[in-house]
Amino acid sequence: MSTKDVPASRSARPPGAESGAGTTRAPKAAYISWVALALMTTSSVASLRPSPTMAVYGLAAVFLYLIPALVFLLPTSLVSAELASGWSGGVYRWVSEGISKPMGFLAVWCQFAMTVFYYPSLLGFVAATLAYVINPDLASSGVWTAIVIVVCYWTGVWVSSRGTKGVAGLASSGLIIGTLVPGVLLVTLGLVFLGQGNESAAPMTADHLLPAWAGLASLVLIVNNFLSYSGMEMNAVHVGSLRDPAKQFPRSMFLAMGLVLLIFIPPALAISWIVPAEELSLTAGIMQAFDAVLAEFGIQWLTPILGIMLVTASLAGMLTWLAGPSRGLLLISRQEGYLPPFLQKLNKHGVQQNILVTQGIITTVIALGYALIPDVSSAYWIFSVITTQVYLIMYLLMFIAAVRLRRQQPDHPRGYRAPMLTGLCGVGFAASLAALLIGFVPPSQFGSGNIWVYLLIVGGGALGLGLLVPYLFYRLRKPSWKTTTDEEVATA
Repeated sequence: MSTKDVPASRSARPPGAESGAGTTRAPKAAYISWVALALMTTSSVASLRPSPTMAVYGLAAVFLYLIPALVFLLPTSLVSAELASGWSGGVYRWVSEGISKPMGFLAVWCQFAMTVFYYPSLLGFVAATLAYVINPDLASSGVWTAIVIVVCYWTGVWVSSRGTKGVAGLASSGLIIGTLVPGVLLVTLGLVFLGQGNESAAPMTADHLLPAWAGLASLVLIVNNFLSYSGMEMNAVHVGSLRDPAKQFPRSMFLAMGLVLLIFIPPALAISWIVPAEELSLTAGIMQAFDAVLAEFGIQWLTPILGIMLVTASLAGMLTWLAGPSRGLLLISRQEGYLPPFLQKLNKHGVQQNILVTQGIITTVIALGYALIPDVSSAYWIFSVITTQVYLIMYLLMFIAAVRLRRQQPDHPRGYRAPMLTGLCGVGFAASLAALLIGFVPPSQFGSGNIWVYLLIVGGGALGLGLLVPYLFYRLRKPSWKTTTDEEVATA
């Protein structure tokens, strides 16, 4: 479902991939413009990956993108900006001071734990895209998807564990290579496709602006958009780099929101013009659309080239942020003793290899889900929902902490004060909670599968990994698990 240290090295991070290091207000020479911050935000949030998911809704995708932008993206951006401008150290510090240290650990754990299911869903997209380079029939093969996930993840672990630093620069071009160029091409060809008199696969009339209501399940896919917009709390650390945060940060976020919507909505609509919803794969939808429209213009030979562009950008991004979320968890655990010493050990390159390997074992088991679940799209959706739900737990804690800090420490210095903070937190909390609960409802697009199996997988994954596991770590912790000296804490 991350990402914002610097634009060159963190543009492709998944939401929540923070290092855990504190932030300070930039010196005057380091001021950035609000436009630059908007572009940084756009590059770190926007992606073509969720486009097939929302293309299922056709014109209603516009509505389904706008709603979470208003009730989730905007509150998250403004609230986290206040927190970042007043308290360094990221979400752990915010929640620890606003609520308690155990809840701070839960928040930072959820930032890390969401990646356990994020990697399989991301690499599931990579597998489906890569299939169009080799053999399009492989896109629906669960075994192929599982193999790609396992091979790509463990290769990434091997590279990351060696402390390779040069790979980070690869992500700086990810926005252009894997998003802007393919996105602009897709929309342009889609418009030409319609301009030639071809009929849109999805109705584009005013009465289709809202999604058809067929019960709660008909709106479940909107949950995926919360993951698409998440991670804004990471961009908030740059609020201190603006000359006039009170005026410029909201302006920057509104511009970023507009740019992000431009990257999200037109490609989703273009896909809906070309590929009928009933034929759309949630993992391979982009390549389906490219394949169909390029065949229409007699340039189908471009399909594998575009597939390689998308795959290259995704893999470069994965290598950049693979060790990021676990690094923040490691630093806090060494200071507070939240994880056993085995998971705190570093290899000779200073990388938390044991955490990455343990995570890799879990990722491998999850990858088998693609081989065991008949419908690859169903597996992709299930893992995306679990990713979103685990991460939403962190946002619920962040909104509560923000309100408590404003009330308990009203005079604490803040570089930026969010307007109507309590109202923003109320809207953001309600939207996050609603999205979390809706995620337990099987989407109508998946037919009449066994609802109890769905609930077992989603509930077990989200609640087990997001709540039970950190609870057990906290309850079983020992004083000897604190392995960081005071000097290391000061320099971490």
